Amino acid sequence: MATAAIRAARRLAALVFPFAAMAALDAAAAPAHAAYPDKPIRIVVPFSPGGGTDLISRAMGVAMAQDLGQPVVIDNKPGGGTIIGTDNVAKSAADGYTLVMATFAHAVNPSLQPRLPYDTEKAFTPVMLVGRSPNVLVVRADSPYKSVRDVIAAARARPGAISFASQGPGTSAHLAGELFKSLAKVDLNHIPYKGAGPAITDLLGGQVDMMFATASAVGNLLEAGKLRALGVTTSQRSTSPDLAKVPTIAESGVPGYAAESWYGLFAPAGTPPAVVARLNAAARKAVTAEAFRKRADAEGLIVSPGTPDEFGRYVHGEETRWSKVVKDARITLN
Repeated sequence: MATAAIRAARRLAALVFPFAAMAALDAAAAPAHAAYPDKPIRIVVPFSPGGGTDLISRAMGVAMAQDLGQPVVIDNKPGGGTIIGTDNVAKSAADGYTLVMATFAHAVNPSLQPRLPYDTEKAFTPVMLVGRSPNVLVVRADSPYKSVRDVIAAARARPGAISFASQGPGTSAHLAGELFKSLAKVDLNHIPYKGAGPAITDLLGGQVDMMFATASAVGNLLEAGKLRALGVTTSQRSTSPDLAKVPTIAESGVPGYAAESWYGLFAPAGTPPAVVARLNAAARKAVTAEAFRKRADAEGLIVSPGTPDEFGRYVHGEETRWSKVVKDARITLN
């Protein structure tokens, strides 16, 4: 009996141990969890190519790719006043491989759109505020309007006849125009586009009269003399050499007028803190690079790198401020 038991035990060991050995070898051969990032990163730009947000994102993408060691791909998803592209990121995996270059519209849409497909407060993790800049009220170089006061006088003489373009509903160019209408007590015709690129194309072509464009979108055209700047939207004059002599809209007959654009990176909510920290470090390095700084200075962009928490607080403050402006001025998308 004992001998039979020993033979049975040996047969069982012969069957079990090879499998155990194979399992151990498989575990040893399995690669360790790859360090982030190990594949390309996508930055969604919720506008058409060619506008300020697109240009800033591409410049950042090149610099971030050098630091991260992976390609940074710019994915333009325009429409819905940035909602289409932003929603795409809100529903993406929280793994650090999909980001959105958010703008002013990100903070304003909750006040203008009661039924957003995402919860702005809960769907995103702040990464970094890239920078802030004025919008610029621009007209064609051959426009009859030489000043903000000219625009006000013409708008009062012909209510609704003067049109202004924007890169979409709820964007800084749109709300800057609506705030102008409210404070200057004029009636202007808003023409929305799916990005600054097509809006500026129609402005240059004479299909629209003016635009409260981001400084980054029109900097080269102002320098080339194709557009004329009438006023900046911030409460103080721009420090950019190209805009320093341009008066503020507030000092040009619209007291109390103030608005600014901004760019910032968000990741989907739930993105691991270590990944957010890595992205923040790469973005901070990108915006402080000399090439990016020169471009930013030329376009009036005040580079403002900081922590994710600082960016989150800034956006929350913007949401609060513009919610009051939208309500008090009775601004709607209709």
